[in-house]
Formats: sequence, C-alpha cells, structure tokens
Amino acid sequence: MAVPRISSSSYSNTAPLIWSFLYGSERGKYELILDTAPARSAQLLQQKRVDAAFVPAIAFQIIDDLLIVPDVCVGAKESVKSVCLVTNGLDLCDVTSVSLDVSSKTSVVLTKIIFREFLGFEPVWKNSEPDLEKMLEEADCALLIGDPALLINERQFRKFDLAELWKNYTDFGFVFAMWMANSDRKDVAKQINFAKARDEGLTHLAEIVANYENEIPLSREEFRNYLTQNISFEIDESMLKGLKLYFKLAHKHKFVEQNKELTFI
Repeated sequence: MAVPRISSSSYSNTAPLIWSFLYGSERGKYELILDTAPARSAQLLQQKRVDAAFVPAIAFQIIDDLLIVPDVCVGAKESVKSVCLVTNGLDLCDVTSVSLDVSSKTSVVLTKIIFREFLGFEPVWKNSEPDLEKMLEEADCALLIGDPALLINERQFRKFDLAELWKNYTDFGFVFAMWMANSDRKDVAKQINFAKARDEGLTHLAEIVANYENEIPLSREEFRNYLTQNISFEIDESMLKGLKLYFKLAHKHKFVEQNKELTFI
C-alpha cells in the first residue's frame, strides 16, 4: 500500500501543524512535501499528486471536488501580522497601484476585495516577487505575505495588517489556509489526524521557536507571541462566518466562478 502523500508550505506559521509529521508521533507515516509558496501545494492538490495539502483558502472555490479538513487552519481573530499591505507612507485611499506577492491566492483576492468592496476603487495590479524594495519601486503599495512580512521595519514603512482591515470592515475573523483533500482521496485523508498533529505541535512551541531562531530575526518572545496571539490554528464561529463572507464577495467580484457551499471530510 502506497504511503499517503501530503503537502504544505514551509512558512513559520505552518510549523505547529507539520511538527508532528516531521519530528513527532506522525513522523515516517506520511510523505511530506514542503515548499515556500502555499500556491505550490494547491497546484500539487489540483494535479492529484498528493492525497491532502495545506492550501490557501480560496483553493476550495477554484479546484473542483475538494473537501475541507474541519477545525484546523492558519487564520486570525484580530490581526495576523504576516499578511500585510505596505506603503512608503501613503494611506490606502491614496494608492494608485499595488505590487502583489502572488505566492498566496487567498491574500491576493482578499486585497482586491478590500479595495473594491470596502475602499470603493481599484488600483492597477502588478504581479511581483516578494522583494519589498523592488515592489515599492514598481507601485505605491505592496502585498507581502508569510515570513518576509514579519521583517518589515515599521519605522521605515507604513504597514496595514490584512486580517485587521478585514476585522474592521466585517467584524469577522479570517481564515487564510486549511488542509484540504480531493474527494476521491477522502478515505485516505480521513485516516490522517490533522487536529491531533496540530495539538502535538502546539505543545512543542519552544522547539519550533528555536528551530526558526536563525531564519527569522525576531526575539523568541516576539515569535512565540506571533504563533500564540496572532495566528489561530482552530476555526471559531467568527472565522467561519468570515470565510463564508469572503467566498461570497470573491464570487460577487468575479474572482471565482462559483461560491460552493463548504463541504468537510
């Protein structure tokens, strides 16, 4: 029998979700493929090269026949800190162009919703690699996600937290990414206890923080606070309502062709 294959991004905020598969009780049971870009995991899922993947939330509406693993996510109830819009000082109302880090489609769609639905206008969009200085040379504003967003010097740049903006406009939390599986791999995915793996990872935060000490120039306390106070690894009612509204607005503005009802494994 083939070893189940799963995929995830290697951003630091996924570390508690995959720690068990790398170092804990689930080690060796599954083949885990890691990539820096969340969009890459979605591609592997769409191509059916993995049985389950941790993917941007919007993938549910883009890829046919997906099922969501319940309760496990990377989201935020208030502010996320690692998904943000950045300017050289401009307010968002004065932005005319935005450089988009396209490594997460969920954040790109969220950015476009915020401008269209809540700010009432649409700037020029430019796709870009996640290099802040280059992005701000090409546009007034930059969308930066993941670990690079944690490193922004807020004395030098003006930073707008996307989860905070969403919360201000909707009063809901936000879900950025979730484990999903193709419906024809449902039985395989159901055998993997993603919630147990998350819980085990969260009991090893000291090791996770230490693992990233040389990669992320935050103090151990700052990084631990990010994983415990900014990131939510469980979906509460507010985040679930936020997810449904996000999908509704994505469909309204034609960023996705359909608004499928949430279906879980």
